[in-house]
Amino acid sequence: MADFRKLTDTLSVAPQLRLEDLEAARDAGFRTIINNRPDREEPGQPGSADVAQKAQELGLNYFHQPVVSGDITDQNVDEFAALLAKAEGPTLAFCRSGTRCTFLWALSQAPHKDLGELARAAANAGYDIRGLASRLRHRQQQ
Repeated sequence: MADFRKLTDTLSVAPQLRLEDLEAARDAGFRTIINNRPDREEPGQPGSADVAQKAQELGLNYFHQPVVSGDITDQNVDEFAALLAKAEGPTLAFCRSGTRCTFLWALSQAPHKDLGELARAAANAGYDIRGLASRLRHRQQQ
């Protein structure tokens, strides 16, 4: 069963989606899927080409932005922000646990949002971004 966790009115995150979860995502009203997992990150995960094909069959927009867990770069954050800006919402981003997507979102929003607000939204979705505090503050000052 799919586990969609709302960060904002236009963005939710999820742990690894199975192909059958894409139908549930469409039925829940999502229009765009962002996959932040590199292919073959772990055995058994659907490949990005398979997810893209299923998304297309269901009329969903699909973007594959592979980001290495534990090594989120500023370029990754900027690319994620650009995807969100052009995505037809609501959008569902997924990775292994949803944490990577949440980190990308928080870092991309830091220049524009109150850090406490970001932390509350992440916590309400079940994610802890306190470990990013110094990086969030740095991005806020840019």
